[in-house]
Amino acid sequence: MQILVTHSSLARSRVLHFNRLQMAAALAVLMIVLSLLSGTVYHFVFLKAAREGWPVVSHLVKFIVRDEFAQRDRYLRENVDAMAQKVGEMQAKLIKLEAQGDRVSSLVGVKPEEIKSLLPSSGKPSTLKAGQGGPFVPANTPSFEQLNSVIEGLDQRSDQRSDLFTMIESRLFEKRMQSLMIPSGRPIDAPVGSGFGFRADPFTGRAALHTGLDFAAESGTRINAAAGGVVLPLEVHPSYGNLVEIDHGHGLLTRYAHTSKVLVKAGDIVKRGQAIAEVGTTGRSTGPHLHFEVMVDGVHQDPAKFLAAGEAESQASLQEAALASGTARKGKRSPR
Repeated sequence: MQILVTHSSLARSRVLHFNRLQMAAALAVLMIVLSLLSGTVYHFVFLKAAREGWPVVSHLVKFIVRDEFAQRDRYLRENVDAMAQKVGEMQAKLIKLEAQGDRVSSLVGVKPEEIKSLLPSSGKPSTLKAGQGGPFVPANTPSFEQLNSVIEGLDQRSDQRSDLFTMIESRLFEKRMQSLMIPSGRPIDAPVGSGFGFRADPFTGRAALHTGLDFAAESGTRINAAAGGVVLPLEVHPSYGNLVEIDHGHGLLTRYAHTSKVLVKAGDIVKRGQAIAEVGTTGRSTGPHLHFEVMVDGVHQDPAKFLAAGEAESQASLQEAALASGTARKGKRSPR
């Protein structure tokens, strides 16, 4: 392609030669410049005129950008409606969680004033009003400010519930530790041969107080700790023979006498059900058996009462588990 350039000041005409590649590059540059220019004019002139309401240009531009604005508004409105629906679902779940938390807190013994201490106080006296609640279902499309306010409230309530469940978990752990420290587990799987109370002494035949329970079992039968605790210094007693004593705290002490072999040493921390010794007939004994005692502040107690409490607790746990399993099965059935 050739371009002829002539001018009165030039002595002769000038001829510019362009090949196909140069022409294509020039057209591309021209298109880019025009696109940038049109975009600049559109965004900084026409849209500004439409927003600020310029006398003539705004009416012309509104016809051009009306569909675009309508599409943006529809998109924003649909997203806000979807967010409002999600917020409503979150509120419904949180209300259900709060109800469950209140029931569980009453079961573990968390007092209402302790729950109130978790709630934020403004420092001003407040009058008691009727309780209100329910999920957030706006009548009209809410604004972003309304949604942000509701979400902040949900976040605050979820933090409060988290603190409450932390307290409940602490109470449950405390109760579990207390139950583990009470000697309510059977030390041996064997029948009781002689109970707590007065009986005829097997050596003298005279009436004497039997301070524990005798479990008849073969030598070598494993003896388990009735509860968690600390093993006290071991000794060989003239009457008890090889004796194991475990301190459970709060003045609770258990004794396991006449053992043939001791499996723990002084200072060991044992847990409920852990093997600590084996049945024998050492000391003042007529045959292989375990003599089991429970003492509170140095006073002998009837071990049968502690073992009965443990059996009742186990049965209650089994009933609760069966009830929960039955409720879960009913919940899975589809309504007719």
